[in-house]
Amino acid sequence: MKIDMHCHVKEGSIDSKVSLDEYITLLKEQGFQGMLITDHNTYNGYRYWKNQIRGKRHTDFVVLKGIEYDTCDAGHIIVIMPEGVRMRLLEAKGLPVTKLIDFVHKNGGILGPAHPCGEKYLSLVNTKGYQKNPEIIQKFDFIEAFNTCEPDESNRAAFELAQKYGKPMFGGSDSHRQSCVGQAYTILPEDVTCETELITLIRKKPNLEAGGTMHVKASKEIMGPVSKALTYSFWVYNKGGAVARSFKRRAKGREENPADPIDPIEAEYLKEKAKKSQKGRLEYRSSMWEETIQKKKEEKKYKKENRH
Repeated sequence: MKIDMHCHVKEGSIDSKVSLDEYITLLKEQGFQGMLITDHNTYNGYRYWKNQIRGKRHTDFVVLKGIEYDTCDAGHIIVIMPEGVRMRLLEAKGLPVTKLIDFVHKNGGILGPAHPCGEKYLSLVNTKGYQKNPEIIQKFDFIEAFNTCEPDESNRAAFELAQKYGKPMFGGSDSHRQSCVGQAYTILPEDVTCETELITLIRKKPNLEAGGTMHVKASKEIMGPVSKALTYSFWVYNKGGAVARSFKRRAKGREENPADPIDPIEAEYLKEKAKKSQKGRLEYRSSMWEETIQKKKEEKKYKKENRH
């Protein structure tokens, strides 16, 4: 199954120039069977798919729900949660990477660094979070080994990083404009139809094929000196946004991060277990009730026989 694992659509990312409908059309023309929507700190692009397109158009194409989350100390991280699981905490950027990893794994999801060897502040290897604890990479479930918008040296380093730690490799276009759509791909060894199936597959650590074509020139090469200024501007914006959303993160964290969270992937198993447990309790109560009634009957009979 050929899929683009890093997609930004106009309905979800303010910096994207490509509508979801247009994105799907372009991918289908290039032989893709699916895409993972990874808008910045929001599921709005996927909500648009669910509410406006799903079941009406593009019924032969798989659209999966993801998010590109801005951590406060480790750059951009791609997160995939099981189908039906809504985690609003992931729409409030600014969590430290260690807390993000724990939160995602406790709730049944997977995650991995986007363009891990790219720009400072945006990419894992060039952040304080990684430099303080390089072995944090082992806690990720996959690594984006090819990104259309990154230069060759960045993608080579990401590929080597994935090989070193034995992580499944993703290829994503990171498209924000038409010219990048379909320029990167991931080949899955089997078809998936939902997020839970993708998560199950990635947890098996398959040997994925990831690759593509670098977009004419990487973004920083096109912008030149302006790129560095934008990078520092992003750092300020990200830090400010993290502080501004701290209250929302705390509130959603208390609501969505219980002491003993249930892994949604195990939900059906737990449901069956609960049913059996409830049936057992009912049978126990029934037997106790019957035993009590029987004792009362015997007592009544004994009293009657020994009345005189």
